[in-house]
Formats: sequence, structure tokens, C-alpha cells
Amino acid sequence: MKKILIVGHQGYLGTRLAAYLHERGYQCSGIDTGFFKDGTLSEPGSVPTIDKDARLLNESDIEGFDVLILLAGISNDPFGHMTSEQIYDPTRDYALSIAEMCKKSGIKFIYPSSCSVYGAAAVDGLLDEESPTNPQTPYSINKIQVEEGLSKIADNTFSPIALRFGTVYGMSPRIRFDVVINMLCGLALTTKKVTLNSNGQAWRPHLHIDDACESFRCCIDWENNSDELMVLNVGRDEDNYKIIDIAKIIHSNVDGSELTYLGSDANKEENELIKDRKIQDGVDTRTYKVSFEKILKVLPGFECKWTVEQGIKSLLNDFQDIGLSKDMFNRKEFYRLQQIEFLHKENLINDDLFWVK
Repeated sequence: MKKILIVGHQGYLGTRLAAYLHERGYQCSGIDTGFFKDGTLSEPGSVPTIDKDARLLNESDIEGFDVLILLAGISNDPFGHMTSEQIYDPTRDYALSIAEMCKKSGIKFIYPSSCSVYGAAAVDGLLDEESPTNPQTPYSINKIQVEEGLSKIADNTFSPIALRFGTVYGMSPRIRFDVVINMLCGLALTTKKVTLNSNGQAWRPHLHIDDACESFRCCIDWENNSDELMVLNVGRDEDNYKIIDIAKIIHSNVDGSELTYLGSDANKEENELIKDRKIQDGVDTRTYKVSFEKILKVLPGFECKWTVEQGIKSLLNDFQDIGLSKDMFNRKEFYRLQQIEFLHKENLINDDLFWVK
């Protein structure tokens, strides 16, 4: 039985991933600093856990594991008086430090990157792993920086994998409502409004959370000896959609809902939760369509099982089954930026994003 260490297992993806791998016979342990551990929509499974910040990991923490999956990271805009460098430079540094420890210890290293690295695409066709990147946010720049660092340390003894995920959606005990499909489904059920925070014309690839988990599982078992960083886009070509078309699918599946745009609703609290601070004047400059041909060719056993339409219907059913209410949907713990801002404002974490003891 392979032993898997998930660093950052108490987030949206990590919580589902730990259960997904456990169900398939893998032995999972987790390390997490706990910023989002209390943001639960349902009861998460039990995972052997070390409460520790990823920046403080040492070789003894990872000893004895076959695979390390590094999910810990910041996925927020800078906030307060903090710069993007303060937020993201440590993330880059500890990702590469942990990768170096894995290389020394002979542990497979898998890193979740993002299709957002393609940013504002300058071409009309599908972008593949060889296409130029054009990141538009500090988060996406950070992903490229980590990929570049991993590429430099890869050699015939260490072949790290970077999975460029589409925009992940779907059910997890620690849900995120600040990703587009989850948010719009939650809005549709709790407010009867599918509210867009842009004009909806931006293209995105979308990826069901279980398909993201399956890509990790396949990588765990893959004997990849490429002697270099293996970069793979993860998703389905057919699931490149404009945001407006995603909204229309959700609208068509929720009786009595209406399609609206941010600013047309007087509920300021709700607007602040769903507002994307990177969107100006209703236009999202991050628009890209992605090719997923390579992963189907090179990653043994992998294919996406979920289409966007199937995933949306399943998610709406899940939310209805748990009785998702407006109060539940508006909890700050389900919104990454708002939760981090709250912890910082209340002096629970400091400017370096360490817990205040």
C-alpha cells in the first residue's frame, strides 16, 4: 500500500482527495496549518494529521512516504497593506524547498498548477503545454515561478509532475463558494439568481473535483522517468466554456431562477462575497481555451468521467440534499480571501500569515 502525504489536506481539494484516495486503497496522511479546517459543509473523513505550516516542514516530516502532493498555497488577492510579494514569495520558496527534500529522500513530488497561467490568450485556438503563458494575476505568476523552479531541479533522479488544472468545481466537505460553478449553483438555489460578476464572455476550462482527484491517483501509480518536469493540462476539450454559457446551464436547471449581473442587486453583503476584485468594469481579461490532448496520451489510465452538464446537475442535487441555505452559503469560511482577511483583521494571524500564539 502506497503512503501518500498531502500537504494542505484541509482545504477544498485536499479534503476530497484524501477521501478519494482512501476509498481506493491508498494510505493518506496530512499536514495543514488549519486556516480552513472549520469551513465544513458536511463531516470530512478522518485523516492522520500534523498541525504544521508548510514553511516549517523538515525532512523528518516527510520520511517514509512514497508520494508527496503539495496543495498548500495561497489562492487569494493581496489584502490590507500587504504586497503580492509578501503573499506569494514564501509560497514559491517553500514549494521548492519541499521539492528539494523530496528529491533527496526519493519521494515522488506532485504539484497542482493551474490553466490560469495561460492568462489572456493571444490566440484563438486551444492552448497546449508548449503554448506561451501569459499570467494575469500574482497567483498565476506564482504557479509559473514554481514550475520554473521545479524544472531546474529535475534530473535523472527526480521527475516532478505539475498538473495544470482547469477551474475545479464539485462537492467537497470543505466546499469553496468562490469558484465559478460552485458559486453560481449556490446562488441559484439560495437566491434564485444566477449572478455574474463580469459580462460572462471569458473562456475557461472546467474540471470536476473527482476528475482532478483521479489525475492525482494516476500520477501516484505512474512510473514517470522523464528526467524533467512533466507538465500536464488536466480537463476535457469539450469543457471549455464561456462563463455566460455556464450561467445559462445552471439557470436552466433551477426552476424560477433569473440570470443577473453584479450591481443589479441591492444586497451589498452578498455582492461583496461574490465580487472578484480582479475584474474591472465588468470585463475579465483572463480568457483562455485549453487542449487536454497530451494527458490522454501520456498518463496511463486517465480520462475525465464528468461533463460540465453532468457535474452541475450532480452538484445542485448535492446542495439540495443537504438543505443549502442562504446563511450557509454566506459563511466566510467558504470564501478564501474573506476567511484569510478575517483571520488577519482579528490578529489571529500576522503579516507573515503565521498564527499568533
